[in-house]
Amino acid sequence: MKRTIVQFRNSAFRKFIRRHEKYAPILFFIGGFIFDVLTLGRIDRTYDLVMLCLHMTNLSIALYLYNLADDGKWKNTFLERFEEYLPLAIQFFFGALSSAYVIYFSRSVSLSKTVSFFVILIFLLVANEFLKQRISNKYLQFSVYFFISFTFFTFMIPVFIAEINPTVFLISGFISLGSTITLITIIYSLSPSTRLEIHLGKLVALVLSIYVIINLFYFFRLIPPVPLALDEGIVAHNVEKKGNRYIVAYEKNESYLFWRSHRTQFIFRPKEKVYIFSSVFAPTDLEKSIIHRWKWYNDDTMEWELVEDIGYEITGGRDNGFRGYTYKSNIWPGRWKVEVITTEELVLGVIDFEIVLDENLEPKNMVEKIF
Repeated sequence: MKRTIVQFRNSAFRKFIRRHEKYAPILFFIGGFIFDVLTLGRIDRTYDLVMLCLHMTNLSIALYLYNLADDGKWKNTFLERFEEYLPLAIQFFFGALSSAYVIYFSRSVSLSKTVSFFVILIFLLVANEFLKQRISNKYLQFSVYFFISFTFFTFMIPVFIAEINPTVFLISGFISLGSTITLITIIYSLSPSTRLEIHLGKLVALVLSIYVIINLFYFFRLIPPVPLALDEGIVAHNVEKKGNRYIVAYEKNESYLFWRSHRTQFIFRPKEKVYIFSSVFAPTDLEKSIIHRWKWYNDDTMEWELVEDIGYEITGGRDNGFRGYTYKSNIWPGRWKVEVITTEELVLGVIDFEIVLDENLEPKNMVEKIF
């Protein structure tokens, strides 16, 4: 009886997929995205780690099964009945992993230095909707797989070893490169149809090109130093620590400028201090030095000039980020920015503001917020 029910449900699902074949990719795309939005939270949470590892493992298995299906490897086995679902499974895991990375990257309040990499993730997320029609293209298939694999390991390894630096990034890249080429080699050796469709050297060269491009992005500081992220960055008139709380007084932005809580025009009074408050998300047990790099824009030379680096230590594990602040009293009118960076000078975010020195002006919409 139970077997009959399972067969009926499987048949009904197959009929549904075939009837709505045109829209099935969109449904799987939306399903993967919604699943991650509803379930993912912190990258160092056990549930998130398990789900991302399962997504990556299942994606690798689905790619292996799909590429050998054309050779009749699963004929007369229980896997044969699932062959037509494999492209949808691949698409689901591509979408789930890329959307997970978008969720984690979007934690940062500033993407000004890393927007190019973020755009690539958004592109993958949207393009995934149309991938089913091209999933048989093995060059595209393994290129996307390698990019997602690389991002996966750059998240996972720093969390597991509680360390983040360029060496860890390079190690993550090598592991991803090695695992991808190993998977390609196994499929190539076992699948005659794959050997007819692709040139192994050309595919490996394509993967190596993506590897080089990602590393260039990283060393030109176009990729955020994941899994670190700047949760909050505010230019304030005062920051006071009471116990485990930080009380931040700042000028609140107009309500329609919802993407930034503070006003970028800072009304400065003589002898006043200008504070920069930042809250940095870091995984549990990860210890890191954070630097506030104060810069002023020289209108004469049309260049940003370094004024001062002020640092503080962080220890990860707090849901709302590890908090800290720096301040300057010797400051002058003009355009300023504070780059929140690591000791390796990887950019977490940039806080832009303008100092306006006018005794006749009063700060607007002053508020105090507890962090």
